[in-house]
Parts: sequence; structure tokens; C-alpha cells
Amino acid sequence: MMRLGLTGGIGMGKSTVAAMFAARGVPGFNADEEVHRLQAPNGAAIPAINAAFPGTVTAGVLDRAQLRALVLADPARMRDLEEIMHPLVRAAQAAFLARAEAEGRKAVLLDIPLLFEGGRKAAVNKAIIVSCPRETQIARVKQRGLPRAQIEAIIARQMPDAQKRALADYVVETGGTLAETEAQVHAIIKELGL
Repeated sequence: MMRLGLTGGIGMGKSTVAAMFAARGVPGFNADEEVHRLQAPNGAAIPAINAAFPGTVTAGVLDRAQLRALVLADPARMRDLEEIMHPLVRAAQAAFLARAEAEGRKAVLLDIPLLFEGGRKAAVNKAIIVSCPRETQIARVKQRGLPRAQIEAIIARQMPDAQKRALADYVVETGGTLAETEAQVHAIIKELGL
């Protein structure tokens, strides 16, 4: 079973591209969605987060904005959070892969924002980066309600887009129309024989 790794900075369009792969029969695992599930009210990560970051959880509900502010300001605290989240996300991904293998899937798409930063490229057969112009990226993330300063801080923590492009096997440009993006996804699927 071929494992395709999908990556790209915040707001680049990974979810849109993943949906396009899924529509063409390549199921996906989204690490960010799994993080949200684990951090949902009374989610599996909540007790450990509450212990490591006192005051960020009230009645089983995580204050994501407060946690984000804490970890963006302190790299050591970010590592603490990653030590909680990464093993849980990897366990969920392993379960997804086992199901896909049992179903006889030809390929899966692993949406992993920190594919390169986390040293996970060896875990996939092909790495695909989703990319768009920086101002398009910022405009997309602003629609989520984050202030520009916080968006800039998140982008600054991520590997530069140019560096990710150099490491990727494929680049999907998402700054144009949806049809243009879909054509690129179709070309990748065709080239890989999926």
C-alpha cells in the first residue's frame, strides 16, 4: 500500500487537497483533525494537558487560545505539548493504516503538517507539499479568526515553504482556482497509477 505524505504550512489548502484525493479513492488521515478530536471536551489528551498546563482546562474543556499563547511564546512548552500529542496521534494513524491495509487500499494520504520537521518523510513513499502565495495563506488563516501577529508567529515556527518545496516529490499550487488545483491532484494520481 502506497503511503502519500501531504504537508504544507497553515492555510495552504491541505484539507482541500486531501478531500480531492479522497474523492478519487485515496482515503486520508488528517493529523490536525486527530489533534482536535483528542483535545475536544473530555478528549483523550485533556487529562495530560491539564496536568502539564494548569489553568488551560476547565470542566474537561480546553481553552485552545490560552494553550496556543503559552506554547507559541515558549519553545520548551511547545515540546511539552508535542510529547503529549505526538504519541496519541501516531497511535490513531497506525489504526487508520491497519484498517486501510485490511480493506485492500492501493494508497492512503497522510496529512501531516510537520512531515519534514518531525523527520517523518521516511514513513511515506512520496511527499506532496501544498503551497500558495504568502498573502493568500495569511488571508485564509485570518478567516479562522486569528490576528495577523499570531498568524505570523505560527508561520515563523514552521519550516519555510521554499525548503519544503525542495524536499517534496510533488508540489500542488493552491493559489489559483479549485479546478486548477484538482487538475494537479489528478495528474499526481495518474502518474502514480492510482
